[in-house]
Amino acid sequence: MMESLQTDPAGTGMRSEASGEEGRSPRAETPGTDEPHTGWRHGTVVAGVRWKNPVGTASGTFNLAACGRYYDVSAMGAISTKGVSPVPWEGNPTPRTAETPCGTVNAVGLQNPGVEHYLIDELPKLKALGATVVTNVAGHSDDDYAQVVARLADSPADMLEINVSCPNVSHGGMSVGTDPLALFRLIGRLRSISDKPMVVKLSPNVTDIVEIAKACVDAGADALSLINTLVGMRLDINTGKPILANNTGGVSGPCILPIALSFVWRVRQALPNIPIIGIGGISKGEDALEFLYAGANAVEVGAASLLDPVAPLRVAHELESLLDSRPQLAEKLEKGMAW
Repeated sequence: MMESLQTDPAGTGMRSEASGEEGRSPRAETPGTDEPHTGWRHGTVVAGVRWKNPVGTASGTFNLAACGRYYDVSAMGAISTKGVSPVPWEGNPTPRTAETPCGTVNAVGLQNPGVEHYLIDELPKLKALGATVVTNVAGHSDDDYAQVVARLADSPADMLEINVSCPNVSHGGMSVGTDPLALFRLIGRLRSISDKPMVVKLSPNVTDIVEIAKACVDAGADALSLINTLVGMRLDINTGKPILANNTGGVSGPCILPIALSFVWRVRQALPNIPIIGIGGISKGEDALEFLYAGANAVEVGAASLLDPVAPLRVAHELESLLDSRPQLAEKLEKGMAW
């Protein structure tokens, strides 16, 4: 990785210099000024947790050591960390990623060093920087999820985000997030372990997203985040075989934005009071604004950061300017309400 990024190609006007101190993020500057950003004009509230602004990072695309070299991670509304499992996971074999028009297909397989490493290393560093932290929880069985949530129950994490799109061995290898009854049982079990605000990250690979969402809420979920990636694949036309070693992977990027918006809108119509974090194809402030008008209380930026490392903070600044001229929406967000 380069040692300094003098200007952001997207034109935010932010500068970043790599820090020699592990875990320390460089400052992020307000676009068009030489002064460090001292505060946001428009915040939001998700399940009782105040976010500095309505934009967070999406799980799976954030790593402190990498992202902290480009922007002040504590300036984000929230940081959703990479999925945390009970023990270290190596992830899937390579190749793991492939490009697709207006997006990417990945099958990384939730590679991570496990919950004990997370509690000792990344989480304390993020909290020391002043970040609002949403810890993403991954598991291959109900017991896996329960073990991680139990370890995080007394941690300084601000929120837990339960990724129910993982293949689940206690659910016949299928994602527990595709079965309302299995999901209800899992979230109910996790709810009894921790009183931290609990977000459930929903998969779009279901027949009825509203039925799935209602199962989560009925079991005690405090908020929902949607959507996770859609199932897709690419093939090598020279061999006739899938490019990914896993054959299929998760599609993300601008190509899924209209799909994600429709899912958020449908869930908001059915559940007018549940906090929603919108995810999917956001690469600029206008995209984030669409999600807020669809009914989201906040958004997360993921795939865009693979192209533009400072995309999450850039989107936050762009959305801030857009909310200046939309006082009714901004006021609702400040109160933890949706449009």
